Amino acid sequence: MDAVLSDQARLQGMLDVEAALARAQANLDIIPNAAAAAIAAQCRAELFDLTALGHATALAGNVAIPLVKALTAQVAAKDAEAARFVHWGATSQDIIDTGLVLQLRAALDLIDADLEKLRSALNQLTQDHRATPMVGRTWMQHALPITFGLKAACWLDAINRHCERLQEIRPRVLALQLGGAAGTLASLGDKGVALSTSLANELKLTQPDLPWHGARDRMAEVATTLGLLVGTLGKIARDISLMMQTDVAEAYEPAGQGRGGSSTMPHKRNPVSCAVALAAAVRVPPLVSTMLSAMVQEHERGLGGWHAEWDTLPQIISLTAGALSQMTNTLAGLEVHPEKMRENLDTTQGLVLAEAVQMALASKIGRLAAHDLVEHACKRALADKHHLRAVLSKDAAVTQHLSPAELDQLFDPAHYQGVADQFIQRVLKNNS
Repeated sequence: MDAVLSDQARLQGMLDVEAALARAQANLDIIPNAAAAAIAAQCRAELFDLTALGHATALAGNVAIPLVKALTAQVAAKDAEAARFVHWGATSQDIIDTGLVLQLRAALDLIDADLEKLRSALNQLTQDHRATPMVGRTWMQHALPITFGLKAACWLDAINRHCERLQEIRPRVLALQLGGAAGTLASLGDKGVALSTSLANELKLTQPDLPWHGARDRMAEVATTLGLLVGTLGKIARDISLMMQTDVAEAYEPAGQGRGGSSTMPHKRNPVSCAVALAAAVRVPPLVSTMLSAMVQEHERGLGGWHAEWDTLPQIISLTAGALSQMTNTLAGLEVHPEKMRENLDTTQGLVLAEAVQMALASKIGRLAAHDLVEHACKRALADKHHLRAVLSKDAAVTQHLSPAELDQLFDPAHYQGVADQFIQRVLKNNS
């Protein structure tokens, strides 16, 4: 991703647009074929001085202005006649935006590839642990029994939606930008639409209905979609890091030489990949906010808002790629400890199954009466440090309705997981 977002790649993206523009114009007899070939031959990033372009950009206001001058000089040195047709009919934002779209396509391809790896890892975790019991937690407290497979399925389900979103936005965001000075392509006479079609075909991009110089929803949509993905990666990282706590110890990031250690405490095993994802989940939302704020642009070409996108969107993409890579590797090698999950499930001595008993009693004595009865039993169990099953077995108000065998079944976590397995199956089916 660093290579895709590098200055060299940004420069090459713009040069690819200039070369394609020349070829498309030659196909429509707007410029000579020989000129198109001469222009394309000079559209190689290694022929340009990045440092000099950077300095000139600060004075010009955007990189396309000094780039077009440098490209014209490069072409003129080989073919003075062809140099007349460099950047014919286009404006700076056409080249910058379309070059960025080419980078976006490469970036989204990389993200898609890692997402497929992540989906595969989550699919395997879900299948392997669909019946592994663990405690579900609400408000950071023990709630009811679930399975680790259900937790993994929840992660997978969200990732599946992000994959759908990223596929849905491609036709919208991977769109050509070609409008000329004010979005009318007036300098091309009546050939503007034909050129737009030809150039879109050359670059294999969507042809929009009209130029989008001042309508930045496409770029904002990339940012917000990636922001949603990073939020889910952060959620997964939060869950895993909480499960890695010493007192919980239910799952761990993969072990490795020099991974997760401490400079002073030899015993530490820190959730370092989770830290990367969580840091990204903190950093990306404000950057997304910047992209949303940058949508408010003036007239046909904005001042400042467009410029604010230049560094912001690559940062969002880079942070997303880093978090995604870390969590993909973590989930592919996640250490799961089912025995510790079961031990933690039993920590409250049956209290997590209080609702199961309450519902069984409710069918006989009513929900409110059952709730009060079980609530008082829970308080006694806590006060006396006894298992809830033992307390209930000594309560005649309970035993007259529930047999010892029925109580045994009610205190088996496997018998109080509702339709969790059906939910898991639905997610796995959608992921197949």
